[in-house]
Amino acid sequence: MTFLFRLAARLPLPVLHAVGAWLGWVVYACSPTYRRRFQDNIRQAGVSPQQARRAIAEAGKLATELPWLWLRPPAEKLPLITWQGAELLEQALARGKGVIFMTPHVGSFEAVPLAFAARFSPKYGAMPILYRPSKFKWLDDFLRAARSAPGMEPAPTTTAGVRLILKALKQGRVTGMLPDQVPGDGLGVWAPFFGRPAYTMTLALRLARQTGAPMLTALCDRLPGGAGYVIHVAPLSLPLDQGDEAAATALNAALEKVILQRPGMYLWSYNRYKRPRAQPSAETPSAAPPA
Repeated sequence: MTFLFRLAARLPLPVLHAVGAWLGWVVYACSPTYRRRFQDNIRQAGVSPQQARRAIAEAGKLATELPWLWLRPPAEKLPLITWQGAELLEQALARGKGVIFMTPHVGSFEAVPLAFAARFSPKYGAMPILYRPSKFKWLDDFLRAARSAPGMEPAPTTTAGVRLILKALKQGRVTGMLPDQVPGDGLGVWAPFFGRPAYTMTLALRLARQTGAPMLTALCDRLPGGAGYVIHVAPLSLPLDQGDEAAATALNAALEKVILQRPGMYLWSYNRYKRPRAQPSAETPSAAPPA
């Protein structure tokens, strides 16, 4: 499998995106479970099939672009990635309290840490990336290697990973998280997401509260025809002083707004409303009961 990844990485990005668009439609057509979840989620969000149609192909591109993003040299990737709002990132970093990038499942979310590492890490230090270890050893080894690329630091979803992120923020560095990823049991609270209770992470909220690190959203749009990417950075203000549930509710409301601006870029097949899975005993439970 690793060999196939390395082979795919040699292909031009337009080819990978074309194959990915085809693959996205094949999976949508052939998997009733996938298709049903996709349709249920857009219905819950009040998004029409026409508005979400593009997202079917975009989900396939997400899979096929990974070898290119992870394995191609930075010198080849940087010319194809542009930033809008990079000055907001630099202004936030100038405060010396670090920055928490909140990157939901919109567009090419995997490109954000790689783009940051290539452009900003020489000046601001490596970016720890929170990731959930895979049950497949080959994939976990590959993910760890990808997350260990220059300018990046793998941070597993364990106590050790959280300590690594906390240390980075105290040193004034940037970290990144998927705010709409279902956290493990005890690591979130229940908050409405498009009108339905969804288990929502509290780690970023607590880190921001503890360190004073500002939060920014970072979204990466794919350009048509595999022409590259545009990363959009924007401020994210949440009522951190009102407790986890209020802050998580505000976070989900902010994510809803972002998603509805790009319904064709969101990963609608993601099981956002699933119940959290149990964490290893090293994790300290602190969740609110389900609503």
